[in-house]
Amino acid sequence: MKYRKLGNTDLDISAICLGTMTWGVQNTQEDAFEQLDYALSQGVNFIDTAELYAIPPTAETFGKTETIIGNWLAQRKNRDDIVLTSKVAGNTDGWVDYVRDGPRLNRAQLTQALEDSLRRLQTDYLDLYQVHWPARSVQIFGARGINCLSTKEVESIGETLEVLNDFVKQGKVRHIGISNETPWGTMQYLMLAEKHGWARIQSIQNPYNLLNRLFEVGSSEIALQEQVGLLAYSPLGFGVLSGKYLDNHAPDTSRLKLYPDYLRYSNENSIKATRAYADLACENGLTPTQLALAFVNSRSFVTANIIGATTMEQLKENIASIEIDLSDEILQGVNTIHAQIPDPAP
Repeated sequence: MKYRKLGNTDLDISAICLGTMTWGVQNTQEDAFEQLDYALSQGVNFIDTAELYAIPPTAETFGKTETIIGNWLAQRKNRDDIVLTSKVAGNTDGWVDYVRDGPRLNRAQLTQALEDSLRRLQTDYLDLYQVHWPARSVQIFGARGINCLSTKEVESIGETLEVLNDFVKQGKVRHIGISNETPWGTMQYLMLAEKHGWARIQSIQNPYNLLNRLFEVGSSEIALQEQVGLLAYSPLGFGVLSGKYLDNHAPDTSRLKLYPDYLRYSNENSIKATRAYADLACENGLTPTQLALAFVNSRSFVTANIIGATTMEQLKENIASIEIDLSDEILQGVNTIHAQIPDPAP
């Protein structure tokens, strides 16, 4: 395993992060325990979850993933061996309003969310606590562009950051981060922290994969210049980049078979690009999964690649991707395809 510093902290995290969003829906607690045990045996020390998980989100499964991880921690008694991160749900417009009667990023709700996560996880601190998505309207979750700014009364970044800073001072959170954020939002967090002497964000968790390289435009420079590295999620684009959905094939237990509304990475151009990347991988003795994950691993602005798996076979291949180095010729092939079909799935 390879390790990288989290932001400008002295915390070493594995370059492969174990994602957990399927635990409690597609995966049982027994499955999750097996994944956790194996990941740690391979040097993975970074575990990512969220209060909203399992996915797809429902009122019945809210917090279930955290509960599973908490049960594992209680049994294994190895809290000090892992870097544990969770996320608080942001404001919504009728979506997941079962979360605290409509999640907000104000002091009362942030405090309740953190306390509930700590209870479910059976720990008294988080190594990293992240805002899952912004309070304001932004172009995330597949949206292209934004026509106007939100006129709704929502919590300001300053209000949210002040509370997160208090969590750090209280020792309940070691470091803080953001997710699904824009370059403007990222800089606001950084400038406000410097202005007020508050805790500084150490990471940004955004989608990044061969079908969506938009993080490179604007955000990658911030990540490098400001030491706010990317925690890349969806590195396989809902599994599409593994190639298993090509030719209209969908395994019975696969995510897109079970949840056909998850179409973000399944449009016509994404399928064309996936075919091209799969062919490139095959020509170079790699699987499509190895190519897709190794590309993300190789980016200088990426601190960790958040992989997820529903089977042990998938997990083993995903973790082993850290040992693959892509040649200059393969990277040129990737960029040639990207130039022909750029970012088909924002």
